[in-house]
Amino acid sequence: MLKTAAELTAMRPAGRFVAGVLSSLRDVARVGTTLQELDDHAHRMIDAAGAHSVYLGYHPSFGAIPYPGVLCTSVNDAALHGLPSPYVLADGDVLSIDFAAQVQGWVADSAITFQVGTTTPEATALIETTERALEAGIAAAKVGGRMGDISAAIGDVGHRAGYGINTDFGGHGVGRTMHEDPHVPNDGRRRSGMKLQAGLVIAIEPWFMAGGDGYVIDDDGWTIRSADGSLAAHFEHTVALTKDGPLVLTSRD
Repeated sequence: MLKTAAELTAMRPAGRFVAGVLSSLRDVARVGTTLQELDDHAHRMIDAAGAHSVYLGYHPSFGAIPYPGVLCTSVNDAALHGLPSPYVLADGDVLSIDFAAQVQGWVADSAITFQVGTTTPEATALIETTERALEAGIAAAKVGGRMGDISAAIGDVGHRAGYGINTDFGGHGVGRTMHEDPHVPNDGRRRSGMKLQAGLVIAIEPWFMAGGDGYVIDDDGWTIRSADGSLAAHFEHTVALTKDGPLVLTSRD
C-alpha cells in the first residue's frame, strides 16, 4: 500500500532506530562474542526504546519453530535467517546481521555484513560487491520506473562479479508489518514488472554467494546456507520512493 507524506514522516523513527541498533552491533561484535550475546544486546536496546521486535515469535509455515530471537545472525556460508546461538565468533568470520523492529506502529528493516577480526580479500570483495549492489538497486528505485529496473541493477552487479544469485528470497514491501507486497527480486529485466509509484516503501536486500546460486536450509527450518559451502553476504535498507528520488529510511550515515 502506498504511504502518504505524513506516513513516510511517521516511519522515520523506526528507520533511525533500526540503523542505530545495527551500528551498535557492528561495534560490539568481535572475536569471542557469541551470537546470543549480540541478540541480547539488541533486545536490551529494543526494551530501552519501547520498541517492538517483529522477529521474536514470528512463525511462518517454513519455520520449524517460532523465531527465538530479535536478530538474524548468519555466519560464513549462512546467508539468511541464522538463529541466535552460543556460537562464538572466530577471527575472520563473515557475519551478516538482519534486524527489523516496529516503532510507533511502523516497521523498518535493514541488514549489514562484515568480517570479524582479520579481513581476507575473498570476503572483502564479496561484502563490498553486495553492498554496491544495494546502492545500485536504491539508485534504480525511481518513480515512473519499473520493479525490474531495481532487480536488474542488483543482478548486474552480482553477475559481473561471478557471484551466485538466488531470487527465491529477496526484498519486500514494508509498512505496518514487516512483509508486505510487493516482492523485490534480486535479478530481473529492466522495464518489466510493476510501475514504481511515489509512496511505495520497500526493503531492498541483495544477498550473494561466492559460489553457485543453490542453497540448503538447516533442520531448524530457518537458516539458509549456500549449497556449496561458499561464503555469503547480505545487505538491506528500507527505502521510500518519492518524487524527489529514493529516500533511505535506515541510513547509518
